[in-house]
Amino acid sequence: MEGGISSWQVLALTSVLSWVVASSFFDLTRRVRALLQPWVTRRVLVDTPLILRFQRWHRTSLDNMFSVLSCIVSVPFYTGFLPLLFWSGHSKLARQMTLLMAFCVYIGNSIKDVVSAPRPSCPPVRRVTATKDEKENAMEFGLPSSHALNTVCFSGYLLHYVLTYGPQTNALHIAAGFAIVFLLVMLIGIGRVYLGMHSLIDVVAGIGFGLAILAFWLAVDGYIDNFIISGQNVTSFWASLSFLLCFAYPTPEFPTPSFEYHAAFTGVAFGIVSGVQQTYLLFHHEDVPHIFSSQLTLPVFVGRVLVGIPTILAVKFCSKAIAKWLLPVMGNTLGIPIVSSCYVPALKASDGSKNKSEGKQAGYLQKVLIFSPQQACDVDTGIRFLQYAGLAWSVVDFVPTLFSHLNL
Repeated sequence: MEGGISSWQVLALTSVLSWVVASSFFDLTRRVRALLQPWVTRRVLVDTPLILRFQRWHRTSLDNMFSVLSCIVSVPFYTGFLPLLFWSGHSKLARQMTLLMAFCVYIGNSIKDVVSAPRPSCPPVRRVTATKDEKENAMEFGLPSSHALNTVCFSGYLLHYVLTYGPQTNALHIAAGFAIVFLLVMLIGIGRVYLGMHSLIDVVAGIGFGLAILAFWLAVDGYIDNFIISGQNVTSFWASLSFLLCFAYPTPEFPTPSFEYHAAFTGVAFGIVSGVQQTYLLFHHEDVPHIFSSQLTLPVFVGRVLVGIPTILAVKFCSKAIAKWLLPVMGNTLGIPIVSSCYVPALKASDGSKNKSEGKQAGYLQKVLIFSPQQACDVDTGIRFLQYAGLAWSVVDFVPTLFSHLNL
């Protein structure tokens, strides 16, 4: 399957690199932010009375309901749901949704950090952050709402897949499917406002960007899937693309967790692509048994879950440990100054040096150019990428190999 790099791959990688250089040279992030941030900030302030009216209906039951709904598009949900989708025999749906979510995280978080618009002010707005994930989300910028964007893409693509590849449906089933998706998106959007996490403009922007991304993905998903399962130079191309996308991420007004989520999902996408490309004919072709069939009964699937979940968590832990050891060694060997924000205590930078070397979210061009003695690379990005790449690879390669040996 591997061969010489094709012209379109060269064009794609060159385009991303050219964007990095041009964005740095023309300082595009700051220019776009100067245009959009004041307007969005004013809209957030204008929306504050609307949020307060929503919150007059405060009930503990509503807090709990909207908090639970918000978990549907959270990182822990994806970590648990997508592996189950792979192991249930729906590999095509699982790999497409994984790549779509990685794309959504990159686009949505890039827009957040370009605009760098605030969330609704708390107080007067009451902000409900019932989970650790929500507390981290609250540290990000506001526009667009990632929950609204991801819900549109997640539920919309799932509906598309069911209508396209599922059993024959009639007009009533189609209408019911669209009604469920519409209701879910509306509940998520209302919940983000009710919980004080977003203003109305954030939710509207999230839905709008979500529809645009979903329409784009529906137009290209077939080509992407064909490339993954039968293309040339797949793993090396995706590794190069992942590397460049980490550098192509815009610099926010101040650091937020958005870049960390991007690095994690980029690692997940790479792990899935590299694993599926190597094992497609063994574990992920169209004729693999689906759950509830005679070849994959519910007890067998439960056995897969009991074996698979602890295994992928162990692989994630090992990948992180190896990356924490390997990347500092590589940096020292190559003479690249490195720091660590949290993963490697011995490499933590002092406050003074942090200001000089924010390698994790430095400007576009500074990330690509050779580091000067005053600039250091934050290895946490690489560690996060490798641990999630290892986790994703184990979902589609290592764990299915275990299943075959255990007759699961």
